[in-house]
Amino acid sequence: MNSLGTYHNRFWGWMILSLSFTFHFSLFTSCTQDAYEKGEGEYSLMRGDFVEALSDTNKQLVSMTTDDGDLFSFTQPYSDKWITTADSTYRCMLYYNKVKDTQGKDAAEIVSIAQVPCPTVLPLSEFDKELRTDPVKFNSIWVSKSGKYLNLYLQLKTGVTDDSSAVQKLAVVTDTLLQYSNGLQTRHLILHHDQGGVPEYYSTAAYLSIPLGELDADSVQLSINTYTGLVFKTLSIR
Repeated sequence: MNSLGTYHNRFWGWMILSLSFTFHFSLFTSCTQDAYEKGEGEYSLMRGDFVEALSDTNKQLVSMTTDDGDLFSFTQPYSDKWITTADSTYRCMLYYNKVKDTQGKDAAEIVSIAQVPCPTVLPLSEFDKELRTDPVKFNSIWVSKSGKYLNLYLQLKTGVTDDSSAVQKLAVVTDTLLQYSNGLQTRHLILHHDQGGVPEYYSTAAYLSIPLGELDADSVQLSINTYTGLVFKTLSIR
């Protein structure tokens, strides 16, 4: 899995902004509560969750587990060009309606589903790019209830350009393992962001899910360069 993400801007249904990535997860779609109709309309009961979606032998997504541990089958198998591996797990952002299937069991009726990038944390010494910390807008960071992911919600400045080589790139690197007298350890992470010549006209949402299973620490400290200055966020992961 490549740890470097590349972003292009596109428009998709209901004014939802989409982002494409060059590592394992190729497309992420984000929306906010205000991006769809409230009340008793078609999307009034829609839910949004980070999930692990499972593909079957036909390379179709057929079920998912939310970060809260809820397991649902999909009312219909879902296929797309980014689902390239059978019997595999994909980290996704899912918008869905919770319904009953033909057997009366809870099921998920997909409204939209898109991959969430899961960049592998690389030691800075192994990072083959120039480390860049171009500013982003920081919104929130949290550890998933399952403890498997560190989720990061950002907003990137972007805009339309005729330059096809202008792309934004995100990655996560580590440079230090902090050790304390009580035996606890904190892994320091740095958000790499290369604006890549993309115009900074408006903001679009971006999520990352950083896998925590291979991190050798009790907590992580992530440094993020924002438009208002450097931000440090420390969270326990064990």
